[in-house]
Amino acid sequence: MIRLYHCTDARSFRPLWALEELGLDYGLTVMPFPPRYRAKEFMVVNPLGTIPALLDGETFMTESSAIVQYLVTRYGPSDLAVAVSDPAYGAWLNWLHFGEATLTFPQTLVLRYRRFEPGKAEVVADDYAKWFLSRLKAVDRALENTDWLCAGRFTAADISVGYALLLATQLGLDAEFTPAIAAYWARLQARPGFQAAKAAQVAHAPEGSGAFAT
Repeated sequence: MIRLYHCTDARSFRPLWALEELGLDYGLTVMPFPPRYRAKEFMVVNPLGTIPALLDGETFMTESSAIVQYLVTRYGPSDLAVAVSDPAYGAWLNWLHFGEATLTFPQTLVLRYRRFEPGKAEVVADDYAKWFLSRLKAVDRALENTDWLCAGRFTAADISVGYALLLATQLGLDAEFTPAIAAYWARLQARPGFQAAKAAQVAHAPEGSGAFAT
């Protein structure tokens, strides 16, 4: 069985959401954040102590967007994936990794210096918040004439970028969402797969684990 190691609303939410969208059977281990300090037994699974971690037979993965890509292609066919022969394939791959590399990265620094180490580097946090919002303009442009990022349908790319919007709401950056992005975020939250992933992490959370960004 697939097993996902997860912290509430952390990057591991991406593969959790994908698992629910695909309707796959999986085991879920929810740990307090950060697990390398608060769930030290996890270091046996992943010596880096980072999440997510996914085990699927002999397969072991730790990168959230790569895990999503693996799941939707390994366990397809699925509309969450875009075929190599599809003209939207390049856009799909780009958005899939844009969500992590371009949108989530700057937010992790905002998270660090506003939530975990307040007062230490507020200027850095402010700068990276502006960085995130400037790069979010690409999402706004992509949504001008469509409900989803590519291929004319909801795909794994929306899961990847959608998590960046989830993190933005935790950091209070959603106040800067344009109307198009706010509407997109509402559509994402309305998906049964998103709601099932939210419910799963609550059902499996250890007592007192709390949320990722609090």
